[in-house]
Amino acid sequence: MYILIIISRLAVAAYFLFAGALYFKQHSLLYFPTPKIPHDFDELIFNNQGEDLNIIVLNKGQKKAILYFGGNSEPVAINANRFSKIFPDHSVYLVNYRGYGGSTGIPGEEENYADAKAIFESLQTQHSDISVMGRSLGSGVATYLASIKDVDKLVLITPYDSIQSVAQARFPLHPMSILLKDKYNSAHKAKDVKAETLILIAENDETIKLARTHSLIKAFSESHATKRSPIISKTIKDAGHNTILESDSYYRFLQDFI
Repeated sequence: MYILIIISRLAVAAYFLFAGALYFKQHSLLYFPTPKIPHDFDELIFNNQGEDLNIIVLNKGQKKAILYFGGNSEPVAINANRFSKIFPDHSVYLVNYRGYGGSTGIPGEEENYADAKAIFESLQTQHSDISVMGRSLGSGVATYLASIKDVDKLVLITPYDSIQSVAQARFPLHPMSILLKDKYNSAHKAKDVKAETLILIAENDETIKLARTHSLIKAFSESHATKRSPIISKTIKDAGHNTILESDSYYRFLQDFI
């Protein structure tokens, strides 16, 4: 009996120690800032809330624009070559979050939302229409922006319903609703999105499980049922969370939709 008591106490202690580690280390588990990498494209330094955001600009001077938010460990510059070619009639803005790609500051949900809103409002003075794209982590930023602004089209790549749901599935024994600070609840925001929306799914996504993406699609489908803007979903066969960027189908779907 004494041994059982000791084991149970150790188990409880281990549970709370792990919960504490999740809570205090969550920022480093969610954000993986990437360094600035060399490229030959134009850059724009955008200041918001005292931080300088490094934004890569493709096809400068077009009437229409695309605003892109990348994944949690994605150097957005890797998209520059292909995006500049498949979107020749759009100026494309690749956003480096705070702490990413030469931008100053520390990333966070509210910080990313504030930066996205400020950048969008600035671009509205220069472009007639702005479409918004977000991949993985960035899908939450893109959905937020489309829920509060009149975007032309919305593209979500390997998206989730919420980071909280993703984390809960990964750590089922711990209450993520309590522990997690940055929740990125896209499913909740879907009801306020009026833009025509494309969701691109990686068939073999090992990071964002298909259940999380399908939950988001359901939220969008239910909210779009009362609107005229359609929701479209496409699956990239044999693609993983990151290898989706190697698929010709991925770029074809993007080009056709935009």
